Amino acid sequence: MGSFDAEGNYTPRQITERDLPTSFADAIEGTMVELKDGQLVTGTVVKIDRDGVLLEFGYKTEGVIPTRELAIKNDVNPHDIVKLGEKVEALILTLEDKEGRLVLSKKRAQYEKAWADIEKKKEEDGVVHGTVIEVVKGGLIVDIGLRGFLPASLVELRRVRDLAPYMGQTIDAKIIELDRNRNNVVLSRRGFLEENQKETRDDFLNNLKPGEIREGKISSVVAFGAFVDLGGMDGLIHVSELSWKHVEHPSQVVAIGDPVTVQVLEVDFSRERISLSLKATQQDPWQEFAGSHEVGQLVYGRITKLVPFGAFVQVGDGIEGLVHISEMSAHHVESAEQVVTPGEELWVKIIDLDLARRRISISIKQAAEGGELAAEYQGQFEVDEHGNWVGGDDTEREAAWAEYYKEYGQPGEEGAVATEEVAVAPEADQA
Repeated sequence: MGSFDAEGNYTPRQITERDLPTSFADAIEGTMVELKDGQLVTGTVVKIDRDGVLLEFGYKTEGVIPTRELAIKNDVNPHDIVKLGEKVEALILTLEDKEGRLVLSKKRAQYEKAWADIEKKKEEDGVVHGTVIEVVKGGLIVDIGLRGFLPASLVELRRVRDLAPYMGQTIDAKIIELDRNRNNVVLSRRGFLEENQKETRDDFLNNLKPGEIREGKISSVVAFGAFVDLGGMDGLIHVSELSWKHVEHPSQVVAIGDPVTVQVLEVDFSRERISLSLKATQQDPWQEFAGSHEVGQLVYGRITKLVPFGAFVQVGDGIEGLVHISEMSAHHVESAEQVVTPGEELWVKIIDLDLARRRISISIKQAAEGGELAAEYQGQFEVDEHGNWVGGDDTEREAAWAEYYKEYGQPGEEGAVATEEVAVAPEADQA
């Protein structure tokens, strides 16, 4: 363009050099694009509709990206993938389809680029980032430029049952398997979490000392014990540390989700394992028994097991004492069966308390000679005319019998109901 002076006179622009570095024909030629199948091109989005996207690149060169070729996720809305005026890289699928169109693929361009990036990250043991786009049988599909499979067992540090909440989440993962020929990529988010939590775990272990009392929650119950989430790592309560009583299976004592107070027994730094005890935070029944009983006292017990050398008697919750065969009777006894039977209840006398070895020796024959009752029985029993300990005054028991006699009559009275009849009456009603 020229210019105008103050009086309105026009002066044309002086051309001192060529505006184009080449001829006009060469300039036109430079805008033309040479195309071939499989070629990567970059263009500008000029149109978006439900069938796909129109991409312009080069001089009057256009190509269409069908909706199915926009992303690896199925059934997408083209407007969610690209915007008008956006620069997009695409791969040429065919120079001319049956409608005479140049057909492109955005997802395959990403796929080619992604493979190069992923192979490099696998070599460097790096991390990939992607969005969960599908929940499939056995795991998740993650969009990392191509479809990566994340097995359910590798989603978290522990197995996850419900994968639905992960839909749409962006996650980081390690590549554990890569096979381009089979188009197979297997990921592990657990590997990424373990790697990133190692420093945290080390700090946690360093701050955990044997003997400490910690609060936690049961995270898993297995045949040999229970795992406890301590808020940074899991520790194991072995079945032998769950209770002072004998435990057949941990589920008898704890369930998943139960809050527990545990004591730290051992911290194994090399194996990153924590041993815990639940029973250490509870009252030791042996300590409790020894603190409230003395040698010479009488206690009430139940025969639990007969052995060649005597019998075991339960004298407290989780407490058993041994009656040696020599302490069963004042006369000679060949076997325990001659004196007692399993399930039988009787008085025994404590003749030895060995707390260190957790053993109680008791006697049936010395109990027959009498003695002082243990504190828990005092006031509940009294001595009859034969010197035997029997139940003392029990107003509730007497009231119950009075109510019984009121309804059924005194034994021997005319019209009194026989006990056999009382026993079968409920069944007769049901019939």
